[in-house]
Amino acid sequence: MLLNFERLGWWKFVLLAITALTAAFLLLPILFIAALSFGSSQWLIFPPPGWTLKWYSDLFADPRWLQSAWTSFKIAAIVTVLSVLLGLVTSFGLVRGRFWFREGLKALFLTPMILPVVVLAVGLYAFFLKIGLNGTMTGFVASHLVLALPFSILSISSALEGFDKSIEDAAVLCGASPLEAKIRITLPSISHGLFSAAIFSFLTSWDEVVVAIFMASPTLQTLPVKVWATLRQDLTPVVAAASTLLILLTLVLMTLVALVRKGLKS
Repeated sequence: MLLNFERLGWWKFVLLAITALTAAFLLLPILFIAALSFGSSQWLIFPPPGWTLKWYSDLFADPRWLQSAWTSFKIAAIVTVLSVLLGLVTSFGLVRGRFWFREGLKALFLTPMILPVVVLAVGLYAFFLKIGLNGTMTGFVASHLVLALPFSILSISSALEGFDKSIEDAAVLCGASPLEAKIRITLPSISHGLFSAAIFSFLTSWDEVVVAIFMASPTLQTLPVKVWATLRQDLTPVVAAASTLLILLTLVLMTLVALVRKGLKS
């Protein structure tokens, strides 16, 4: 008989304690940042001497913060669309293709997930500087796409591998063209993979800071770069407010992913 949680005896309390400590280790810094964003002190002091919404008001009143947020959103939206489209085409080739270097090519596409981000950032910076893309919207999109594409390939490939291709073949036998069968049968069936790819691609671009620092210019910077630059110059609680909103958006999107997956399973 398989051992379940109720049969662990006193070991289950040890596991619960380890789980609680791990959760606290991960969540407490986030809770501290959120608390600091409501603190009345003009410095990052914990615990805050009082509570206020002043820093959120200053954040939304500063056009530089809003411009950085809008830049981040535009880049993330473009990266999401390109990542899903390229990831879809690539996944079809990797899952259904039969060529001798298929596994090696798949490993190559996943390399950005393995390499240290700073190494990738230095390489992209040197290359884009040579071809004149550094500090441009195109450079931002291309560099973020390199980081986001592996997540799309993993999500969509996993969905394709779990899809029964005979259903698509049956649609072709019934008169549909191969393209029509993919659009009307396959894509709706792997929609959960496409949705996951879109969410993770957006978050990869939205939260990226290391590559964005190398790509940024005085007139073009994303919200994470703005947070980093402000931290180096002035420890104002406005940074905590911006960080809290970044975390909040990430939590909302991850919760949405969980709800969609739960709905698909049910």
